[in-house]
Amino acid sequence: QVQLVESGGGLVQAGGSLRLSCAASGRTVSSYAMGWFRQAPGKEREFVAAITWSGRSTYYADSVKGRFTISRDNAKNTVYLQMNSLKPEDTAVYYCAADSFGLAVPEEKEYDYWGQGTQVTVSS
Repeated sequence: QVQLVESGGGLVQAGGSLRLSCAASGRTVSSYAMGWFRQAPGKEREFVAAITWSGRSTYYADSVKGRFTISRDNAKNTVYLQMNSLKPEDTAVYYCAADSFGLAVPEEKEYDYWGQGTQVTVSS
């Protein structure tokens, strides 16, 4: 089993930055693809970014491309999401997920493990 714990969320003004972290425990996730998803109030959960096990390939939703950066440190069993130029529409609960198959795809159903989420609120 893999446990994922997100941190780093909070309240920030539009144009500001936040860095989310996702710490894995229970098993190393160095061979897993990792993803970030988010769910805004009244909306379905959506894909934000994903990274392959090696970190060589990354994928982003169009809405965050150029503003968000996903990265990982396999030695620390941790994945990060650097969020810059934040907008009020980025307000959501952000979830970290692990895909044991390693594909780094945007489909939720491909991810085996999920964190509990961390709230990000961007004020205008």
